[in-house]
Amino acid sequence: MFARNVSIHLKSNTLSDYNRTFENEVLPLLRKQKGFKDEITMSNPGSPDVVAISFWENKTSAEAYKAAAYPEVLKTLERLIDRTPTVQTFEEVTSTFNKVAVAA
Repeated sequence: MFARNVSIHLKSNTLSDYNRTFENEVLPLLRKQKGFKDEITMSNPGSPDVVAISFWENKTSAEAYKAAAYPEVLKTLERLIDRTPTVQTFEEVTSTFNKVAVAA
């Protein structure tokens, strides 16, 4: 598995708009991407910072998303973000993620 960790700094008082936009516009786009597995988005109450972690089958799928769809995601969110998000990528070392999904 491969992960993209995107750190986002939102404009003031836009978390609700971000959540709505992410749910209605970004997630449907992500779900159409080959190799997309899951997404976790977290925020710190009272802070304009959001972390969005997407999980991919492999690095190739994540890089294809980065090249083709991620620019569209940035355009969708540009009215809500204060500066260019920071992206880090990670390869899975260990995980309980797959075991939880199988058990469910």
